[in-house]
Amino acid sequence: LSILLSLLIPAHTNRSPDCGGILTPSGLKYRKSRPTSPTLAAGRGGKSVLRQDLMAPPAPDPSTATPSSRNQINSVKVDEFSLTLIPDSGLRLSIDVDLGITPAPSTTKEMQLSILADLHVEMNPEGNLELVSSACKPTLEELQSTEEMDRSAPCTSSGSDVDKQINVEKICLEVSKLLLFPNERLMSLAAPFPITPTCQVRYVPLAAPMYSEQGIIISLQTTFQVAGTAIPLPVSPVPFSMPDPTSPSPSHLTLAFSEHFYTSLFFALEMDGAFNLTILGWMPCPEITLLLHQMGSLFPEDLPVVLQTTTRSSPRVALEEGKAILKLFLAAQIGAVSPVFQSFLTVNLDVSARLHLSVVDTRMIISAAAIEDIELSLAASDVGPVPAALLQELFLPTIREELLAQINVVLRGGVFLPHIVSFTYTNVNITIHKDYVLIPCNLQLEARTG
Repeated sequence: LSILLSLLIPAHTNRSPDCGGILTPSGLKYRKSRPTSPTLAAGRGGKSVLRQDLMAPPAPDPSTATPSSRNQINSVKVDEFSLTLIPDSGLRLSIDVDLGITPAPSTTKEMQLSILADLHVEMNPEGNLELVSSACKPTLEELQSTEEMDRSAPCTSSGSDVDKQINVEKICLEVSKLLLFPNERLMSLAAPFPITPTCQVRYVPLAAPMYSEQGIIISLQTTFQVAGTAIPLPVSPVPFSMPDPTSPSPSHLTLAFSEHFYTSLFFALEMDGAFNLTILGWMPCPEITLLLHQMGSLFPEDLPVVLQTTTRSSPRVALEEGKAILKLFLAAQIGAVSPVFQSFLTVNLDVSARLHLSVVDTRMIISAAAIEDIELSLAASDVGPVPAALLQELFLPTIREELLAQINVVLRGGVFLPHIVSFTYTNVNITIHKDYVLIPCNLQLEARTG
């Protein structure tokens, strides 16, 4: 569960969700070498916490005559440590612990401690999501005694001493300890993820998760910062909701991103100046020299030609079955610096580029695979009419090459997906549908270092 919850920061109700995720029952059963649930696996210490606290010596009891009368817990074995989804309710944590207890020097008892705890997610006063325990029930049962085996008779020793020794009624405090580390991780991951040195993204929950037979469902909204300032994003025409699974998913986690998410991403990159190009000494063909001669009154000296591109309106992303298309609306100017930039020819460019999506670790890699179409029109000219064929010769080769390279340079680091530290994504399969992208994947707990 903390894979999804770690992504979350205080919600803003004035926006609609643009992405989300479903942690499936398969994800809840994820194992890493030994039984443990993904909710608590990030702590990597659930079993050790139980062992340490159960085997710790109890506080001195003034009513006890001699310390030798106390039971001694000499072994703790965690048999089961699992998390179960309860639709429309939350989660149930189940823990079974085998205890080896020595009530007397010549006697050994085997007891089983069973713990059932109901967990759910709530919003704390700071506005962050937090995993809490709402109910806890420990039970203790005697399995076997060396005294029984030796005498072939039932054991008659009192169980109340054992209950007192392991503080059964206080076991739920230990369950709360299991949640401390995951919740600390959730808090630590509220910081933005970088896209470029000056552009960052963060994922914000709109509400506490919902619980269904398909899994734990959470809706997220995306915010972007440019140069440390949150930017207003285009309003989504249609609120996004997680697509209903057509069948149970074998994947641990399914992430979903709306068309609006990608449009917002490229809008933020536009605000960051990602698509502004300046090419100094640009000389695509000999005909450019003829145009410069016509501007002799403005450019009396031999000055290098400069090509500049800026966005004239916000970019858009269109998602269709099997493909994603980025649409950029640019203004390209030809001019010279004398001493400031002066343009003598401006064209409007509507560029369509096919996007390729992949995932590496916890980053979505977006690249421009090809420029599919460029619509070009003359916007302003100080050199009189310019034939359409010459405009295409001047601009198209450069725009195709330079703009494609610029997009890929900007996005080379990828865009971080919602995730929790210590986990990465494997067995990723990206499917582009009309209006949204699905990313089913499995979880992998990274090996500890140090």
